[in-house]
Amino acid sequence: MYIPAAFAETDLTRLHDFIELNSFGLLVSQVDGLPFASHLPLLLERSAEPFGTLIGHMARANPQWRDMEGQTALAIFSGPHAYISPTWYEAENAVPTWNYVAVHAYGRVQIIENGDALLEIVQRTVRVYERSMPQPWSFNGYGTFVERLLAQIVGFRIEVEKIEGKWKLNQNHPAERRIKVVRVLREQGGDNAQAIADMMQTDQQG
Repeated sequence: MYIPAAFAETDLTRLHDFIELNSFGLLVSQVDGLPFASHLPLLLERSAEPFGTLIGHMARANPQWRDMEGQTALAIFSGPHAYISPTWYEAENAVPTWNYVAVHAYGRVQIIENGDALLEIVQRTVRVYERSMPQPWSFNGYGTFVERLLAQIVGFRIEVEKIEGKWKLNQNHPAERRIKVVRVLREQGGDNAQAIADMMQTDQQG
């Protein structure tokens, strides 16, 4: 990912926080020599060296997993984004841009087909996404239904060897312009605009 120095985010805790907040990622690898991508929830183990480990599963019918063992895959996590008009700066010699936040994680893939290990991946995934529910649903047992389900999926682990963060939030503009952009984004409303405004203010204060 192209990251000018002004937009680079290198704090590992902040990058991990972002992955967990935006965990429905895009997993990219090669299939038959061409890029192939799957949209998947990806769990993060923060403590694994050097930069954490990503864990997930996909349908066995998905051809991506068959060539992934040992490949270096790319997991992309996208956050809020917003179009920025040059008119908001109230200044000359400005152009349109797009503010956004993203994290890219790279690492070698280990395929997991063992039933017990697959069950653990599915149970962990359910726990993570059900924990905020009023009545969390649990995935327990090893009955016939579960066995049929596990036979239809493949798990994987990716030990992250490289991680990049890009916080493109108008850092290359003077503070007064950024204040104006935040004001307009607040007036626009919408989840993306509000989130970018929040991140711009946090970045300015930090």
